[in-house]
Amino acid sequence: MAMLAVFIPLLMLGVVLVLGRYEELLLPQEDAGRREPAGVPPGAAAATSSPAPAGTPAPSP
Repeated sequence: MAMLAVFIPLLMLGVVLVLGRYEELLLPQEDAGRREPAGVPPGAAAATSSPAPAGTPAPSP
């Protein structure tokens, strides 16, 4: 009975690790670092990243 208390958690840990490796092989994440956030259009990130020059007044509402 004590052997089951030792082997069952170890067996379950092995199954979880094997399933994680299987998922990595099944769904590769090659370009995960190159993608932009989901809500940002492709041109909006470049347009908002540069600040206005110091001498430019703020636009009127």
